[in-house]
Amino acid sequence: MLEVDKVISQRLTSSVPLVAQISQYIIAAGGKRLRPALLLMVCGALGYGGTHRFSLAAVVELIHTATLLHDDVVDASTLRRGRPTANETFGNPASVLVGDFLHTRSFQMMVEAGSMRIMEILSEATNVIAEGEVLQLMNMHDASLDEEGYLRVIRSKTAKLFEASARIGAVLAESTPATEQACATYGQALGTAFQIIDDVLDYDGDAAEMGKNLGDDLREGKSTLPLIAAIKRGTVQQAATVRRAIEEGSTEQLADIIAIVKDTGALGVARDAAIAEARRAVSAAQLLPANPYSGALLELASQLLARRM
Repeated sequence: MLEVDKVISQRLTSSVPLVAQISQYIIAAGGKRLRPALLLMVCGALGYGGTHRFSLAAVVELIHTATLLHDDVVDASTLRRGRPTANETFGNPASVLVGDFLHTRSFQMMVEAGSMRIMEILSEATNVIAEGEVLQLMNMHDASLDEEGYLRVIRSKTAKLFEASARIGAVLAESTPATEQACATYGQALGTAFQIIDDVLDYDGDAAEMGKNLGDDLREGKSTLPLIAAIKRGTVQQAATVRRAIEEGSTEQLADIIAIVKDTGALGVARDAAIAEARRAVSAAQLLPANPYSGALLELASQLLARRM
């Protein structure tokens, strides 16, 4: 990961000072770096030790960072990882344009690997992510969204880059199609579980620990799994309260919404869905050679369920 950070730092140079300033601002905020770590662990599990793993791990982190810049503008977010978002600090136009710069820089870098297969994987992933963003925008303030529609969004918007990161590790290692698919399945399942838990924490987390405001999803009119389950399991009055909050994008009754989500067992429903995805990830990782790296992949899937931030 230190090597990946070196690559990121080197490739964020620009003759335009504001580009470098905003890029460094968002990267310096830290984060879990799960996607590049996933790529590196898959490479380790499959025995690939070439230097392309560092540059491509940096690529997926830059793609992820670009989506964060654009997300925060679309969602009008003011806080991420415990500090003001780039759009809050530098303004929306600068954030959008620097997000574009990170996308184009990532494509410059992925070309250097000299693999059409890797280009195919990453270009498809970025396209699917963009579609997922638009789909989520279309679903804003839609209280009729069901679990299937919700999963379609997060598998496009979040899980796709996890899937691509794991698949690239297998491609670099020149794995069999079966092994490549196992890695892709692991990544998709892990990314799906990660997002479900993230949505749970919006109603059952600690704002200080998470570095973002509780109820942000509700304010944006996002119908996430905890709310979908609460509408389905609650009384007529409880369901009406949740629907109204989604449709209006209002957090005025946030305390009541949190109570409804907890009282109806909706958090348990969402956590069970995350557990099912984590188990799917574990099953896929068990198909890889047994070594410390594949062991870490298994541990990561298990520990995700204990995530609090």
